[in-house]
Amino acid sequence: MAGAVIDAATSLPAALAAAAKAYPDRGIALLDRRGRLTARHTYAELYAAAGEAAARLAGVGVVPGDRVLVALPSTLDWFSTWFGAVRLGALPVAMTALAADEGTLPRRRLDAVIERLSPKLVVGNEALLAAVPQGVLALTPSVLMAGSAASWSAPTPAPTDTAFLQLTSGSTGVPRAVEISHRAVVHNVFALDDAVAAPFGKPQREAIDAWASWTPLNHDMGLNSTLSLMFNGIDLWLSPPQAFLGRPRNWLDLLGTKGNSVSTAPNFGYQLCVERLAGTDLKGLDLSRWRVAFSAAEMIRTDTIDAFVDTFSTCGFRREAFRPGYGLAEATLVVSSDRAGNGPRTLPMPSGAGTGLGLSDVVSTGPPVMDTEIRIVLPDGSSAPECTVGEVRVKGPGIFSGYYNDPEATAAALEDGWLRTGDLGFMEAGELFLVGRDKDVLIVRGQNIMPHELEWLAESVTGGGGMSRAAAFSVARGPQGEEIVVALEVNEREEGGLQKIADEVRSRIGRELGLPLADLVLVRRGQLPRTTSGKVRRDELRSRYLDRSLQRLGG
Repeated sequence: MAGAVIDAATSLPAALAAAAKAYPDRGIALLDRRGRLTARHTYAELYAAAGEAAARLAGVGVVPGDRVLVALPSTLDWFSTWFGAVRLGALPVAMTALAADEGTLPRRRLDAVIERLSPKLVVGNEALLAAVPQGVLALTPSVLMAGSAASWSAPTPAPTDTAFLQLTSGSTGVPRAVEISHRAVVHNVFALDDAVAAPFGKPQREAIDAWASWTPLNHDMGLNSTLSLMFNGIDLWLSPPQAFLGRPRNWLDLLGTKGNSVSTAPNFGYQLCVERLAGTDLKGLDLSRWRVAFSAAEMIRTDTIDAFVDTFSTCGFRREAFRPGYGLAEATLVVSSDRAGNGPRTLPMPSGAGTGLGLSDVVSTGPPVMDTEIRIVLPDGSSAPECTVGEVRVKGPGIFSGYYNDPEATAAALEDGWLRTGDLGFMEAGELFLVGRDKDVLIVRGQNIMPHELEWLAESVTGGGGMSRAAAFSVARGPQGEEIVVALEVNEREEGGLQKIADEVRSRIGRELGLPLADLVLVRRGQLPRTTSGKVRRDELRSRYLDRSLQRLGG
């Protein structure tokens, strides 16, 4: 159901040009950390600004195929630089901006990304530029745009040529750069639009007035949903992540005042709204026109869905608006999505699944999107029967071309055109149900344990799941093998209260799973290292635990 204006587009620049011409009055409204409107730029204006940026990029020697690292917040500078690189035929790479007070780990990650990609140019703020290694050209946006412009000609890329590089979330180590082809990104636009529009029976642009988002543009969810909106002529209201984390009510207010609205967020975003706003005065909040609330990017929790509906149904929010989905950077974005619009569907965990999970039920992420296939594979390589847990594999036009400058990782991820996702799930009636991630499995005493299960039990003690999170990982204990450590963010500071929490966490995990903990680390809120989408970086957390740099509360 994608807009006819881009039906013939086979490349990202062609689709952008067509959308700018077809929808000259639609655009992106940018808000600040307090939720105030700072600027609005039409898609035509953004396309023109990208042309100016392309000339400045050419002026500093950037040519087609060069990597341009864009480490900026969601501003006009981000859009003009990223799209300028696209129009020039260079390969933009979006990365989170670096704050002046960042520690050493983000700077090491920056070094690793630069080493892997060898960018021709890094565009960022002063704090980031100060951290860029010697010999790498690095400029602020103002310096770049004040430079000399050079003549440039727009290339005509083939559908299989790489359009941009998308960094993985890096929750388990240094992020890799995913090569997204022009065919993949254009297909993703069609697929996402088709999934959103399915229950309405008409194109998204005729059913939806606006999207409201706080997901950062360096994340695949933020970037590719934005591209879909631009291509289909839908207005976007874009807030910085800090605005949402500080005052989630602002996000909900947008969804209640901009007509028929769509949003997308990880599970923790909806949980944060519940934690911050349940029991508060919700007068004036009207969510009756919030038509689609996508939940993706991390495990979807039924208790979060139930709590969100309970909290905001009085404001007109309908359970049917929740649309669970599944995607990953290696698939450009979307792999499966609810199409019925009847609300989340759950099933009991299949008996004998053998994953070590104690989850009572799991949420459907819907059928595969258009032209996409999903296969569940058992450890012996055979296809799993229905309702049997195995590795999720995906095939379709949206699958990435490979990891940039990493042929070994590419070969490990792609097998006869199928993407090995590393995620665990099962199929039932054509729909995908996710249960966890294979490479996160903890093997303790011969039993496979998913960290999500331990984390949810720990969080249940403190009512976590929003900004108060838990993280489970294993450590080697000599001849004993792997043992479990759980870190939990808490508000409590008194010794007696901390001890009470610790005792209850250990008790629940022991009672529910029959497992002892090697250690339980209580920390302040915000101490668990996360990706920009809210996923805990377990490898980084394990390293901080082992080198004793994790600051625990209590004795």
